[in-house]
Amino acid sequence: MDVIKHPIIFYLFGIIPVRDTVIMTWILMAIIILIVLLIKKTKPNLLELLIEFISGLVGDVLDVDNLNPYLPMLGSLFIFLVFANILSIVPGLNSPTADINTTIALSLIVFFSVHYFGIRKKGLWGYLKTISDPIYLLPLEIISQISRTLSLTLRLFGNILSSDLIVAIVFSIVPLIAPIPLIALSLLTGILQAYILTTLATLYIASAVEINAEDEKMKQSGKGRKLFSRKEALNGKS
Repeated sequence: MDVIKHPIIFYLFGIIPVRDTVIMTWILMAIIILIVLLIKKTKPNLLELLIEFISGLVGDVLDVDNLNPYLPMLGSLFIFLVFANILSIVPGLNSPTADINTTIALSLIVFFSVHYFGIRKKGLWGYLKTISDPIYLLPLEIISQISRTLSLTLRLFGNILSSDLIVAIVFSIVPLIAPIPLIALSLLTGILQAYILTTLATLYIASAVEINAEDEKMKQSGKGRKLFSRKEALNGKS
């Protein structure tokens, strides 16, 4: 079936193979851009509602003072996943997330984003101390990081591929009315999977950037010592 096979369409520069999944992703990005421009021109309030929804989704999980550094990545991930998961309901198009290469790429983006935001929040040394405290649990932490990346990859790939397969099989048997409820189910599954993966990505980032009570206490005590030393220096000068 076309849902499973991902043939090479052409070679870029005569070397790099470009499969149909890449073409579908390009089409998907063009569709998203056109829809956003159309909504911005006709119903700008809808964009505000979308931003508020994503902010609420992220804010319910991520306990930080400022969500702005995280919204572009997590918001883009959610919007892309919603459209990518349901693209197959359009005749002649396939969901990019039904290809494991796409889900691996998305999972790797989440993987590196977690460490990027963790280092950005705590500093390189502080973040390394967080994931290696105590040191004998570091191997388990590494295994956990790898396993949850694989879990994101396989969960999304399996759900979208199975949904597309069911619709394709039923449509080949009963091509008129029967697939309509399954298409609705596929639509619901795609949106739900986008919500779940975005929530999991937010949880992983939250575990990397949130400062526990002990760290906060040490941070405040460090600030207190700096202020005290500055006051002493000022008193000495006076």
